Amino acid sequence: MRVSPQKARLVLDLIKGRRVEDALNTLMFTKKRVAPTIEKLLRSALENANYFSTEKGEDVDVDNLYVKRAVANDGPRMKRIRPAPMGRAYRYVRRISHIEIALAERNRNGNANVATVVGAEQKSAKAPSKAAGKKPAKKKTGGGKKKKTAGAR
Repeated sequence: MRVSPQKARLVLDLIKGRRVEDALNTLMFTKKRVAPTIEKLLRSALENANYFSTEKGEDVDVDNLYVKRAVANDGPRMKRIRPAPMGRAYRYVRRISHIEIALAERNRNGNANVATVVGAEQKSAKAPSKAAGKKPAKKKTGGGKKKKTAGAR
């Protein structure tokens, strides 16, 4: 989304850890420009969870869902130029954020510690670590030449 990640995090912090109904209600009354987009994203995540429960056959209770993770990361930055006095140009940056929302299901008695992330793939076996096959890094040597400094003259 074309909004600064810092501004998006302000709204995402309001809904972290809340039930989906409460989060949607909060977003509806938030007076930030990014709030309708986050509401649309949250509704999409809710529909994805509903799809998992009906079509994929997973046991997901849509009424017990809450916002487990809500993150706004940096996206690519657009560099722009603004005219300045005396024929100069000032550069400025237009920021883009990547917004992620993960929903999870609380267990039946409301305990948040035992939660399952909706739509997450299960890991079957532990993959071997890549560090075992790496060669040790070589140390850099000076090469014998030293740089001259201004005080060494």
